[in-house]
Amino acid sequence: MKKSALAREHESLLDQVKQIADGLGQTFAPFCEVVVHDLRDPGHAILAIHNNLSGRAVGDPATELGLARIADEDYPQLLTNYPNQFGDGRRAKSTSVGIKDSSGRYVAALCLNVDLNLFRGIQNVLEQFCTASGAGVKESLDPANAEAIRERIDQYAMSLSTTPQALKTEHRRALMQELKQAGFLEVRKSMEIIAAHLGVSRATVYNDAK
Repeated sequence: MKKSALAREHESLLDQVKQIADGLGQTFAPFCEVVVHDLRDPGHAILAIHNNLSGRAVGDPATELGLARIADEDYPQLLTNYPNQFGDGRRAKSTSVGIKDSSGRYVAALCLNVDLNLFRGIQNVLEQFCTASGAGVKESLDPANAEAIRERIDQYAMSLSTTPQALKTEHRRALMQELKQAGFLEVRKSMEIIAAHLGVSRATVYNDAK
């Protein structure tokens, strides 16, 4: 029996979503579960699952969110970073993208579920590593006002929607004039600080300051 144009469209959409899910799953393994839901068959909606963190399987039914999309074509197509929870209690952060056909009907959903426990563990390790002890000992290896210079450079770069390392020559020259007028070039080792933060040589900084 010949398939209708709409059925062929649905198959094409699902095939593409499955490829996207596969790519996302490989990129964000192992901490992000990526699931493809076929909303045309809510009783057996899960079509593909990568980095299985929830314990579900292909052929499992649609979630409440999937059922809501099936029932309402005006349901939000994009839901990002909402709190969620796996079956064993682990906290998760989820994003769900609804996929519509040319008629505006939901036919699929692409969902990402990030395991926050792993990141919280990494965060705790980093916090412990970055905590300095040694009460009563005070020392700075950074020249005075160095951080103020870096912050001024960062602010200038952000005003141009770029990074310090990506500043063009004309922008670097304008920045140097701003730093000069603000008195930052009088700071000890200012040229070395600026060059390091911009990712250029000291000779370039001296030339830009002329």
